[in-house]
Amino acid sequence: MSHLAAAIEAILFTSNRPLKVRELQHVTDADRPALEGALDELRETLIHRGLMLQRHQDQVQLVTRPELAAYVRRALHPEVTGRLSTAAYETLAIVAYQQPVTRSKIEEVRGVNSDGVISNLELRDLVKEVGRGTGPGQPRLYGTTIRFLQLLGLSSLDDLPFPETQELPEPAEPPDLRDLPESAGQVPAAVATDSAATAAGPGEEIPSPSA
Repeated sequence: MSHLAAAIEAILFTSNRPLKVRELQHVTDADRPALEGALDELRETLIHRGLMLQRHQDQVQLVTRPELAAYVRRALHPEVTGRLSTAAYETLAIVAYQQPVTRSKIEEVRGVNSDGVISNLELRDLVKEVGRGTGPGQPRLYGTTIRFLQLLGLSSLDDLPFPETQELPEPAEPPDLRDLPESAGQVPAAVATDSAATAAGPGEEIPSPSA
């Protein structure tokens, strides 16, 4: 492993939050191409290890592998505070597969007002505003967060499951995240070493972002 890749691994391992690529550039004095290459190298190096590199847009984080979730939970006994409702899972699925998406589009798919559900997902740091639409009033556009990747145990949005035809799900029947294979238990590496797990899986009780 190169010195830069090793330095990034050390930084991410000791961080208890996702870091932006430009933050890593600043602390390593590396240019963007070199840093991206080191991130790719680190990702490959971690393939057969207990940690993996998780990336969402410009944020990166080192987390535990989802298939090792049971061991992490048994070791750390994470505190859980609340459960996502069926409406929240439906809304989260719509945002995940159609992002960036407006509130009106979410409500068109679900057929009901979704203000409260969206606010709840924002409070849990699972969705966030990612921009503004070009229509009347410039409506807010919603997308998922890196916390969403932790919930699903994904390394990036490219890993979202799609039908074999590679077509998006029909809007009237958004995918139910509770039916996805259990892949939770991911925690940032620094959090794991501090014995404070932060994530739970689909169908399980889910901690608040401050847990």
